[in-house]
Amino acid sequence: MSSAVLVLIDGLRPDALSAVDCPNFDTLRARGAWTLQATSLMPSITLPCITSIFHSLPPERHRVLTNDWVAMAHPVPGLIDLAHEDGLRTASFYNWEPLRDLSRPKSLSLSTFRANSHDPEGDQILADEAAPLIRTDENGFSFVYFGTVDVAGHAYGWMSDEYLAQLARVDGALGTLLSALPAETAVLVQADHGGHDHAHGTEAPEDMLIPWIIAGPGIRRGYEIQSPVNLLDTAPTLARALGIAPHPEWEGKPVEEILAPSE
Repeated sequence: MSSAVLVLIDGLRPDALSAVDCPNFDTLRARGAWTLQATSLMPSITLPCITSIFHSLPPERHRVLTNDWVAMAHPVPGLIDLAHEDGLRTASFYNWEPLRDLSRPKSLSLSTFRANSHDPEGDQILADEAAPLIRTDENGFSFVYFGTVDVAGHAYGWMSDEYLAQLARVDGALGTLLSALPAETAVLVQADHGGHDHAHGTEAPEDMLIPWIIAGPGIRRGYEIQSPVNLLDTAPTLARALGIAPHPEWEGKPVEEILAPSE
């Protein structure tokens, strides 16, 4: 069995990573494969997008079209559910309450929620709580959600000084997590959507382009992905990293290009 961590940074535009000093993002890109041209889905808002990430289904299939949860008419297991069914420990750390519905009841081994995404230090507080638990959680899947960058975008505007300052704080929180991970852990860091002005949800590139960065065993190092990547590809890619079979109804595909050539 293997271990993997998905870190989702709500509302992170890829061009922000070159506008502020982000040493932990830079280190992860040097360690792994990445693209700053991955794409979100419409509607490019948080709950529909993250539901698509975990269930590898577009919003028209899972039916979550706003930030209010709607149960699937035809339920399809998500990544957390399949990891649990395969005997892996599963954990979720988040600071936006609607994310509690990403998995079915009894699929989580551990869950930590803090309603602190409006606190500039909220993501760091969550990282400090998650790090020691992830460190000891070998052979498992963990999800870590940081919500403060999106909050800053809505409050001050995407790419504002305040937004970029918040990203710098979150880079520190990411560093806390990365330093805690066992050496053989696969880690994927991505956003759900970007943003423009004080909002998001459109098909504009500012809303739709996201960073997608993965590192770990068998992954190319310092490699820029050339093929298209979108939200639906996350769950199949992580399922392969975990050694579990993707659900046959998932619509995304593993990103094959990230694999290091066999020697």
